[in-house]
Amino acid sequence: MDASPPRYSLDNPLAERPAVRRAPDDARGATAAYEAALEFGREMLERPRRGGGSDRVRVQHAKNRMTVWERIEVLTNREPNILYQNWGPSLDGASLATGILQIDGRDVAVYGHDFTLRAGSMDATNGAKLARLIYMAGERGIPLIGMNDSAGAFVPAGVGGLDGYSEAFSALRKISGVVPSISLMFGYNAGGGAYLPRQGSFVIQAGETFIGLTGPGVVKSVLGEDVSAEELGGPGVHAQNGVADLVTQDELGALRSAKRLLSFLPNDNKTLAPFVTTSDPVDRFTIEEDILFRKTFRSPAGMSAPLDIALFLQQICDHGSYFEIQPTRAKNLVTAFSRIGGHVVGIVANNSAVASGQIDIHAARKGTRFIRFCNLYNIPMLFLEDTTGFLPGTEQESGGIILEGRRFLDSIIDLRTPSITLILRNAFGGAYASYNSHFVGADMVFTMPMARVAVMGSAGKNFVYKSEVRDLEEGCRQAIAKGMDRESAERVRDKGLAALTARYEAEFMNPKEALSLGSVSRVVMPGTSRRILAQNLAFLMRTYKPSPMSGPQREFE
Repeated sequence: MDASPPRYSLDNPLAERPAVRRAPDDARGATAAYEAALEFGREMLERPRRGGGSDRVRVQHAKNRMTVWERIEVLTNREPNILYQNWGPSLDGASLATGILQIDGRDVAVYGHDFTLRAGSMDATNGAKLARLIYMAGERGIPLIGMNDSAGAFVPAGVGGLDGYSEAFSALRKISGVVPSISLMFGYNAGGGAYLPRQGSFVIQAGETFIGLTGPGVVKSVLGEDVSAEELGGPGVHAQNGVADLVTQDELGALRSAKRLLSFLPNDNKTLAPFVTTSDPVDRFTIEEDILFRKTFRSPAGMSAPLDIALFLQQICDHGSYFEIQPTRAKNLVTAFSRIGGHVVGIVANNSAVASGQIDIHAARKGTRFIRFCNLYNIPMLFLEDTTGFLPGTEQESGGIILEGRRFLDSIIDLRTPSITLILRNAFGGAYASYNSHFVGADMVFTMPMARVAVMGSAGKNFVYKSEVRDLEEGCRQAIAKGMDRESAERVRDKGLAALTARYEAEFMNPKEALSLGSVSRVVMPGTSRRILAQNLAFLMRTYKPSPMSGPQREFE
């Protein structure tokens, strides 16, 4: 067996050792009390993070779900400033974590349900705690992020659970329009747990989660209907109805999406969204833009060929990057945040690759909410127009397209932030008049040289050249009556109608009249869109002073 290594010391072995003094009994008692207090302090700091214990944490992980503390670590790599850690009768945080996080150098108020404690349910205690955090965010002018993972009201708390939700409802409503908020949906959220998050600005729903006023069990017992949680309130449902603004595959994707979305939002309604200096030259000529239009018009459909607006957005945004809101709902209208020349801009764009870019009920609702958000938070807007109008038909009329179209128009009229419209191709009738035209309130309206600005499309020839069309129809009938076969007679008629269509398009379906009346500011050549938009956006932002909304409140949102 190896010998133990020698031990060395600098102490003098011959020096006299001092006598050990014993503290008086009362001093020993005070020391013990102090140590007990320290132990209590350590326990208080550790207790909220333990949650419901290791067994409950393992259950959470078995469901592919993080704990609230793990979610916080994704949002920030800085030490979180957790407030009211020991709130609640058990001094455990009352199943709700609240605090201030540093996210990319910004203060952000954050709350998150701890599902390992009472399934993250709500009572009067944590309702008051949540309301206090929400009011603090509004008073201090900082954004709010909520990580919702709650089974709803805590039933044993009785009415206290409902009171807790009522207090939180009221607080979140009162900061609406004051500071932006992002609600992240994890796990199973029912009742108040579904209502509360949707009061916020944006909802991000992770995969394999549920949002609903009632669960499948209640639906079964009341209506006798068998339905799964996914079919009733899963991400696929809410991505289409507008409850969820973004859907992600998992929790990690939701948390990262929240951080990216936050980068486009201001702290409050008195400030601008963060400006980010870009290395993408604003004066670059984008030959790809010219190629895009040439290929589109070369197709058999010509001016009516579908144009995927995403391909155009990639040419004008900084580094081709934009962040789409409600990307799977009403794809005929794109709503997105982006930066042009470093400035955050809200984009509303017709997408003629889907339903010819026509505005229907769902597109109008989608656009209205997005425009109103940008208006509240001092975000300038860019409208890209390529639509033949509002979608006609009995389904749209019976569904209230007049109401939804009016709300869409109202939101544009109410805009007080800088706004620019660029007409790409088609701008017909009521859609042109309401889609941020000069007389609706646009600061600047630009047009591509090939744009078609008119009261209506090719069918307009039937009104402009009414007598010529009538003569062609009458000539066809007379030719058939004189013995010409129907096919030949109709061929002659159609040739004449085609000539009238070409004449109508050449005379009326162009930007000439709009330019002559001052309805359009200038022509923008393909390839120069980014430069012109960046130049004018920078000017408008230099001369815009951010401020909260003021003046009369509208009867409709």
